[in-house]
Amino acid sequence: MTNAMLQLTAYHIDAFTDRVFRGNPASVVILDNWLDDTTLQAIAAEHNLAETAFVVPTGAVQDLRWFTPTCEVDLCGHATLASAYVLLHCRHGFNAPLRFASRSAGELGVDEADGMLWLDFPARPAQTVEQAPAAIEAALGANSVEWYVGANHLAVFKDAATVAALDPDMRALAKCNREDNSGVIATAPADDGVHDFVSRYFAPAHGIDEAPVTGSAHCTSAPYWGARLNKTELAGRQISQRGGTVMCRLAGERVHLGGHAVRYAESRIFIDLEDAKP
Repeated sequence: MTNAMLQLTAYHIDAFTDRVFRGNPASVVILDNWLDDTTLQAIAAEHNLAETAFVVPTGAVQDLRWFTPTCEVDLCGHATLASAYVLLHCRHGFNAPLRFASRSAGELGVDEADGMLWLDFPARPAQTVEQAPAAIEAALGANSVEWYVGANHLAVFKDAATVAALDPDMRALAKCNREDNSGVIATAPADDGVHDFVSRYFAPAHGIDEAPVTGSAHCTSAPYWGARLNKTELAGRQISQRGGTVMCRLAGERVHLGGHAVRYAESRIFIDLEDAKP
């Protein structure tokens, strides 16, 4: 082992679930200081999960960045939830509430209450458009009843069954979404008597065909359903194959997202920094 060998601790956390093999898996890597972006992206690609979060504990506010297997993203809910779980339940010296500094979304908070972790995220309401983008709707394979555009596209469908049955043409969808660097939230009213709405999230342009549970997407879908249902507290169910529940509380320009997390694995990463150079 050379002097240039770097060893890191990584945690595999299933977020927005209290059971392993459910929810959205994220890798959380703890760093002493930032590595170059090429190495961070290579680690995320090697893990090949929807998101790898990198955390540099700095004291009162922890630095945080998120990478998909192909790119860095500007906001990620489930990997932030996973990062908070790691600091509070897998490491020593951290207490709720936590504060995270992000490069693109400002300061984010995570508290622990009611047996859940609660994210304090910016609301991202979308704006209605008169007509759905034809190419994107065609790629989804079903006709929406409303369409909104914001940080992501928000496609509203008539019922949960329509959302569950979506089988998008991912290649066509990726081509569409590369033009505005967005994903697509497909949503509809829930019909299970437990949740207020259901959703799925597709982001093939970011290297994620379908994300299992997407906290950041609820920064858009929760304000929509809150206004439509005249509610400030909602329960969202993401009906991907793995599935997960996101509790939502609207607070003006912020959205509080609640969920559970569970540790699946803990591992060591070994990187020869000479080999990692581009």
